Amino acid sequence: MEEKRPLTAAEEHLKSMEQKVEDLRLLMDVSSIISSTLDFNELIGLVMEKAKEVMHADACSILVYNKETGRLEFEVALSCDEASGEILKKHVTLGLGEGIAGWVARNLEPIVVRQAAEDDRHSHQADSMTGFTTKSMIAVPLVGRSGLIGVAEILNPIDRDQFSDYDLEIFQALCRQIAVAMENAVFHRESLEKERLKQELELAATIQRSFLPPLPIYEKGVLRVSGYTLPAKHVGGDLYDFDEPVSGKVGVLIGDISGKGVSAALFMAKVISDFRYQMHGNDDPGLVMNRLNQQMSNTPRGMFLTAMYAVADMQTGSVKISVAGHPPFLWVSKDGIKVMDLEGGPPVGIMELDYPSNELTLGPGDRLIMVTDGVFDAKNSEGKRLGFEELVAFADRHRQEDRLTDRIVDFVIDFTGDEDRADDLTIVELRRMA
Repeated sequence: MEEKRPLTAAEEHLKSMEQKVEDLRLLMDVSSIISSTLDFNELIGLVMEKAKEVMHADACSILVYNKETGRLEFEVALSCDEASGEILKKHVTLGLGEGIAGWVARNLEPIVVRQAAEDDRHSHQADSMTGFTTKSMIAVPLVGRSGLIGVAEILNPIDRDQFSDYDLEIFQALCRQIAVAMENAVFHRESLEKERLKQELELAATIQRSFLPPLPIYEKGVLRVSGYTLPAKHVGGDLYDFDEPVSGKVGVLIGDISGKGVSAALFMAKVISDFRYQMHGNDDPGLVMNRLNQQMSNTPRGMFLTAMYAVADMQTGSVKISVAGHPPFLWVSKDGIKVMDLEGGPPVGIMELDYPSNELTLGPGDRLIMVTDGVFDAKNSEGKRLGFEELVAFADRHRQEDRLTDRIVDFVIDFTGDEDRADDLTIVELRRMA
């Protein structure tokens, strides 16, 4: 058998140049892949498949830095065994400084590990869980405009014993492209999510508005009812409604549904539909609340309604009220202001029981101010809560004013300033005019 003759220096140089040209071609292929998609999961899968090819490696992985937990999590792990990748993604995370990847992430420095078994920084957790043996590896930090994105690793060269400094240069060039592409993909994913949330909130707000009374003021007999709601940025489940359950009386509902977004808005639509069905022909608010509670017994877990329902006589000003876990209301008269924390029951939809009705009679000029918790739970830019006591004190100072509810709304808005409200703000006033 004829022995292979040693390569001359010129031939070695030519072979080296040919390899570099091939590496450059493969890097250009990676650029094409990166520009072909902004889908995060598709991108990193395609890029790391190409990375294995470029680096002639047995396995590769990307660990993404989770800023909330402060740990590195396997986002993709490719080897000849698909099951190993799933094990790593589900069961292995690394803290900063833990293992080779953790060291690279903490120090933001790339590293070539020629003999992993002899490197004290190497963590054997992944190997022991997958049966893979790490012999040599390169790890490079992925850094974007916002800081650490993660760490890319390439493991075990197929055609030689260990990785070289030249391999590190190639992988670093590759990782610079990967980092930019990942950051762009994340921004794209976040922008899509923001747009989806925006559309969802617009839908929720549309649903919410469509179930409010067509006119914010109802006036008949000696009574005047007005309602106002200011949705939060993240659309909560506040609601109010008024109608005539029987001739000569007006029914007034205010409520707050747990949850936010489309789910709360859809639940609100069901509640108001059920309420309008139950109220007609019935002037007992306790009975209406009982029936509403029965209908809501099969609602999704965690969804419930705090509510207050009042039925007022248009001629005498007498009022019956039933309360289901709702905040107290204010009884404003010429003599002062009373906080009315009436006997009631828990929020609707939690348990079966009978809700009592409470009675009172409004004098000429008296009014009941009913609010949702978004009014007094409002916070300013410093995180300070307005508080129910401050709301009562403000209402008392301005109780003689005709447009008291408008003043309360302005007061809350001035208190919160430009701060995004976490909850809706809803106020309903039931007033005896004469």
